[in-house]
Amino acid sequence: MGIRGELLTLETMSTLEIANLLNMADQFAKGKQWKSERDVVVANLFFEPSTRTRYSFEVAQKLLGLHVLSFSEENSSVQKGESLLDTVKTFEAIGADLLVIRHPENEYYQQIKDKLSIPIINGGDGSGHHPTQSLLDLLTIQQEFNSFQGLNIVIVGDLRHSRVARSNADVLTRLGANVKIAGPYDWMTGFADKYEHVELDSFLPDADVVMLLRIQHERHDGSMSWSKESYHHEYGLTIGREMKMKQTGIILHPAPVNRGVELASELVECSKSRIFKQMKNGVAVRKAVMQRAITGGQLND
Repeated sequence: MGIRGELLTLETMSTLEIANLLNMADQFAKGKQWKSERDVVVANLFFEPSTRTRYSFEVAQKLLGLHVLSFSEENSSVQKGESLLDTVKTFEAIGADLLVIRHPENEYYQQIKDKLSIPIINGGDGSGHHPTQSLLDLLTIQQEFNSFQGLNIVIVGDLRHSRVARSNADVLTRLGANVKIAGPYDWMTGFADKYEHVELDSFLPDADVVMLLRIQHERHDGSMSWSKESYHHEYGLTIGREMKMKQTGIILHPAPVNRGVELASELVECSKSRIFKQMKNGVAVRKAVMQRAITGGQLND
């Protein structure tokens, strides 16, 4: 049993817990104000580059009145060989009440979570899980359709290397959506035996949500078999493909977007795109997640 209020993956959360967390996030998105009644120090430990996740956490933390410590690996004792455990124990010792960690190693938290007395919020682990990104995607979909039951959702692209895909495919299925996958078949490792692989062009007219994924060049070990142009032609959301979507369909992407690769540049801010809405919802979701952590798992009105 983990520390109350921590968030490592959504796999261990019930659909009721997820629904409650989304409800709280939606209240924050609509202007709800909440600040901790006690001084709380939160340390953001990002061992991988990040713009949206890191800074939406920081904005949310400051709006909640928290004291924020921003960790920089290149200016830390990690450069002297300090272990992850000793780094997090250092922050615990100097007074951090909560840790937000992004790390390139899958399930990095397994080696430290039982050695800490403060909660961890997983800001992304390798190609494993990204629970707060999944929650902001869920919130964006819920705001659009009010329910997940029966929605046709296709996740397109580099699934094998995507922690976003891993988190979303599981939780959306549990919430009642029909999840399909599309993209190069050799990028479906870990997904092809669980989800139906479809041809994007034939599925688009039925799709309520088209969830595009960034091609993660940094995780391909230099073995990319697709040029940007060929990938966009075969699997990208081109202007022609967008025209096949139903009028009520929406486009999601966790960003950063490779314009002209995963989708045409003109579609990033088209009427069906909710990409910047996702970013905005990231602050609301991370407020809810941190409130839950600060209050020991309670979501207070």
